[in-house]
Amino acid sequence: MREFDGRTAIVTGGTQGIGRAIAADLVRAGFDVAVTARTARDVESVASDLSGLGGGSALGVVADVRDPEAAERAVGETVNRFGGVDLLVNNAGVGKYAPVQELTLEDWHLQMETNLNGVFYFSRAAIPHLVKSDDAWIINIGSLAGRNPFAGGAGYNATKFGLLGMTEAMMLDLRYEGIRVSLVMPGSVDTGFGDRPAGEKAGWALTSEDVSRAVLDLLRYPGNAHASRIELRPSQPPRKK
Repeated sequence: MREFDGRTAIVTGGTQGIGRAIAADLVRAGFDVAVTARTARDVESVASDLSGLGGGSALGVVADVRDPEAAERAVGETVNRFGGVDLLVNNAGVGKYAPVQELTLEDWHLQMETNLNGVFYFSRAAIPHLVKSDDAWIINIGSLAGRNPFAGGAGYNATKFGLLGMTEAMMLDLRYEGIRVSLVMPGSVDTGFGDRPAGEKAGWALTSEDVSRAVLDLLRYPGNAHASRIELRPSQPPRKK
């Protein structure tokens, strides 16, 4: 019997990069997984691929995390298909990098609405179902940019600092509701995130699978233990000159 047979997860932004790696590992471990993204072609293709991995099954759900009604619909579709929700992975995110004086209003709002509002909308929609689970989790995928500001990252840093505070407050709100809330904060991951080409950090950066492993490790903790934050770094990044 697979480790998590009979359990259901939702992974936002689950069609590429870190989200796809997490969804794939969850399916292999026995989870039924709903993956969300904004386009039907992407979610249907990825759901088909994931369902062929063995283990659990996958469902593609079209949802823009910036839309609270879409979040409600996505959770509802998941519950209708699989009968409940045991795990929500808030992975969808976007990065737009520019000096603060050059950052456009559109890029500011895009980051806030995706990286913060989207986590709130999906969490709020999922919590009524998570409280019915006997081992419920919300795992938010953040970034070490939530602790370490960098030039050109005013918008992105703001969202990741905010996500850290939101996650820790959610943990306190939900711990007695039987829901563990954790934050995974990876450093440099070679995914092509933020319009940066994948491969430029090859050989030293984290991989999407490294981040996925951290998520699976969290889920294996016994009920009386809670790792509320994981900071994940490349072991040997390039030396600063």
